[in-house]
Amino acid sequence: MPSPYRALFAAPGSKGFTTAGLLGRMPLSMMGIGVVTMISQVTGRYGLAGGLSATMALSAAVFGPQISRLVDRHGQRRVLRPATLVALAAATGLLLATHFDWPDWVLFLCAAGIGCVPSIGAMTRARWAYLYRGKPQLHTAYAFESVVDEICFIFGPIISIGLSTVWFPEAGPLLAACFLAAGVFWLTSQRATEPPPHPREHHTGGSALRSAGLQVLVATFVATGAIFGAVDVVTVAFADEQGHKGAASVVLAVYAAGSCLAGAVFGLLRLGGAPARRWALGVCTMAVSMIPLLLVGNLPFLAVALFVAGLSIAPTMITTMALVELHVPRAKLTEGMTWVSTGLMVGVALGSSLSGWVIDTAGARAGYGVPVAAGAVAVAVGFLGYRRLSRPVPQREGTHEQHSEREERHLA
Repeated sequence: MPSPYRALFAAPGSKGFTTAGLLGRMPLSMMGIGVVTMISQVTGRYGLAGGLSATMALSAAVFGPQISRLVDRHGQRRVLRPATLVALAAATGLLLATHFDWPDWVLFLCAAGIGCVPSIGAMTRARWAYLYRGKPQLHTAYAFESVVDEICFIFGPIISIGLSTVWFPEAGPLLAACFLAAGVFWLTSQRATEPPPHPREHHTGGSALRSAGLQVLVATFVATGAIFGAVDVVTVAFADEQGHKGAASVVLAVYAAGSCLAGAVFGLLRLGGAPARRWALGVCTMAVSMIPLLLVGNLPFLAVALFVAGLSIAPTMITTMALVELHVPRAKLTEGMTWVSTGLMVGVALGSSLSGWVIDTAGARAGYGVPVAAGAVAVAVGFLGYRRLSRPVPQREGTHEQHSEREERHLA
């Protein structure tokens, strides 16, 4: 491991919470595709499978920021464990309802309950921020977290699909639930690295989303999520048209591998200049990298194009999390990071749905027009909001209003 990463793990407890975070994050890439595989095998109804997957994504988009907001107020241990138990109960209900052929409304109710899964990536990033706030190691920590995200997306779908097809249909979601339980309860048992909760008086002023900079990041990442969702669906359809549907998982793994490699290298760099400028460059690069997909004619060319496109993902995500820290009060940091993930999830749902419609209408190759268009939207939103991102808020424990009040009292 390169020396900056070795130095990162010199902090006591860092190895423990990152390992727990890896386990707890695996369901992010396993549960959705596992449910699709399970339902399609048991019922043969792909429409139902897609509807349940979309329900989980939208439910997580609704509940995720609220759970993280409670975490900022009351601490990770007090909030994550009850929320995880709700999600596990819902996952158990979904598996039983599928196995015993219960009514569809039960399936959708359980899928909505799974949305209570907490954003483990936001929790581990908040721990790194607690350990290394204001230090160069924080950049490396965010890079490492992006690499962990990509590792989950490289191996998670392969494990989930493989178990559900080779063993029994419910095996993939079942293992995802086990990972969630183990990861969350192990993470929350590590109290030394848990960020201290902030008193209620630090949370006046409403949601973290009131930050103008965070609004720009979330809106841009809705479009970015549409890129990811569309690429996944269109790649599967393109591989199917080429007569090698099974190769889609390998091609998408190459896409994630490009991001993983870029994230690992980016974490070793010490870049100067404004983070907002690097972020805007990253968003533009992501958009431009989608254009060659319109020219793909075979799977090897597609794999190369996606690998190159993946190189811009992790650096942009790393810079995004650094910007969240600059634009959100410390008392609302976990919530702010979760809002970015929420924007991505909403975008994935939109991109998947729109690309599926285009594929049915005009074929798989035409479907790659969806990520190209989503990239253009991301660039437009990013440039329109760039001035907001270039003016970070002062770092403090509370909110804007409290910071001003403290200064006024001090002057008086």
